Amino acid sequence: MENIFDVLKERGYIEQCTHEDEIRELLGKEKITFYIGFDPTADSLHIGHFIQIMVMSLMQRAGHRPIALMGGGTTMIGDPSGKTDMRKMLTQDQIMHNAENFKKVFKKFLSFEDDKAIIVNNADWLLNLNYIEFLREVGVHFSVNRMLAAECYQSRMERGLTFLEFNYMIMQSYDFLRLNEKYNCIMEFGGNDQWSNIIGGVELIRRKTGKNAYGMTFKLLVNSEGKKMGKTEKGALWLDPEKTSPYEFYQYWRNIDDADVEKCLSLLTFLPMEEVRSLTRHKDERMNTAKEVLAYEVTKLIHGEDEAHKAQNAARALFTQGVSDDNMPSTPVSADEISEGIDIVSLLIKCGIASSKSEARRLIAQGGITVDGNKIDMPDMLITEEDFEEGSLIIRKGKKIYHKVYLSV
Repeated sequence: MENIFDVLKERGYIEQCTHEDEIRELLGKEKITFYIGFDPTADSLHIGHFIQIMVMSLMQRAGHRPIALMGGGTTMIGDPSGKTDMRKMLTQDQIMHNAENFKKVFKKFLSFEDDKAIIVNNADWLLNLNYIEFLREVGVHFSVNRMLAAECYQSRMERGLTFLEFNYMIMQSYDFLRLNEKYNCIMEFGGNDQWSNIIGGVELIRRKTGKNAYGMTFKLLVNSEGKKMGKTEKGALWLDPEKTSPYEFYQYWRNIDDADVEKCLSLLTFLPMEEVRSLTRHKDERMNTAKEVLAYEVTKLIHGEDEAHKAQNAARALFTQGVSDDNMPSTPVSADEISEGIDIVSLLIKCGIASSKSEARRLIAQGGITVDGNKIDMPDMLITEEDFEEGSLIIRKGKKIYHKVYLSV
């Protein structure tokens, strides 16, 4: 069987390793237990988390055992990594509700039979810690100077880093130690923004137990310009269909830049790499076929085959101008809202087609907005009840983004 390390490397997941040669040898000759932590800061996972889920699934297929660690304790503090401001404080009830939603997604991609995968919650050991004992047993192994030099803290120093958040690295490192002691977990994976925290855990295990431990980070999902992918006009690209519909999800991948297709096929699908390379070999209109495959495959993984078919059929109908509003993202408006007319700028914002008035005006000025096929060139144009001849109208942004607005009863 091919070494899973080589598979992850070929598909473009791996960014950094603590001991690359040792890790490759270990993954090739032994079946190990590893973990990835997920702080349930929202009620749904988003596409950035899906990279980690794909890695867990690929690792399990190769015979290794994943631990999905729910951050019921660490979420009470908040990870400063990649954040310019302190995270919103959540209650324990909110955190537990979010964690339950996360578990449903993990169970779609991992087998938990016979302990082939494990879900644990660090609230079980973090919430009742004796603070003085913890400082003496764990805190003593951390250098403040080294912690302050870590990138996850450096980015926050100018804006203000609270002592609450400063504890996060020690907490995450302690998680690794606890999982190592209880489950013989010897490796931690995470996004590349977790590098400093992962190293902290690796070094803590070696100092406390004398055992070897390892860490690996994966590339963050960014486009060819280095900007994070998975951002829409409405915010994050969520895995929950109630927050991002399967159609919107499909359309996001169908409309990505040509330069990002091969990477996304490699990271977000299980298609063999030979097929990925074949699909993206031609840098011309045939790339549209590759985008369709990408959109279908990712949507099928997240939302199931039926929803992927529906989204694909709806997208094809729109593309060929036989506009069908089945499965099209939609927004209701009441008769009261449009009794005196609603300006097109406000309507674009209400539908999530634009995130601000300035963006809406820019789209209109560039000729990027049509309503029922008519190009809009006046930002103060009013949409009234008369425009809803059949109870709805279709707004198009650019060539491929469609949105239905309908009168609610």
